[in-house]
Amino acid sequence: MPIPGSGLAKGLAVTLRTMTKRTVTAQYPDAQPELPPRTRGVIGLFEENCTVCMLCARECPDWCIYIDSHKETVPAAAPGGRERSRNVLDRFAIDFSLCMYCGICIEVCPFDALFWSPEFEYAETDIHELTHERDRLREWMWTVPEPPALDPGAEEPKEIAAARKAAEKAAAQAAAEAEAARTAAVDEDRKGDQQ
Repeated sequence: MPIPGSGLAKGLAVTLRTMTKRTVTAQYPDAQPELPPRTRGVIGLFEENCTVCMLCARECPDWCIYIDSHKETVPAAAPGGRERSRNVLDRFAIDFSLCMYCGICIEVCPFDALFWSPEFEYAETDIHELTHERDRLREWMWTVPEPPALDPGAEEPKEIAAARKAAEKAAAQAAAEAEAARTAAVDEDRKGDQQ
């Protein structure tokens, strides 16, 4: 059988304990907060990596990414080659009044053109000004922190292992070709000496 008033006494005890502790208030405009490393602030655009594949715009559940582009013909790299066409980015904008910061656009980008930036001070007085164009998104790209270092005990990523193996194979092939060329030159010298 509970003692009458014990709940009230427990509540008052919590209040008294809290009253004796010193309050910690962050004075926000004067003292900037220390954000966690994976903070989702805004989306930064690394425009050089964007191939205008439109995956981010298609996968966005809010349809808040606007991309415009045109095709440009690139002349042949070698004589006798054919001309190529490529997409050129004209407009890349994100409407942050619609964005729900899910990060799907960043995950589906196959060329690492989109990144999370910890910037969070981008408020506007008018909701129509929350649509930020590629120039503003590019400015935020330089605030993106470096990725954390890999765990020393972790397995090497498949991409790096494949690139390393390809480089070693190319180096071995170049060394074999150089050895074959050297052997052929020695054989030619021997034939010249015998004649």
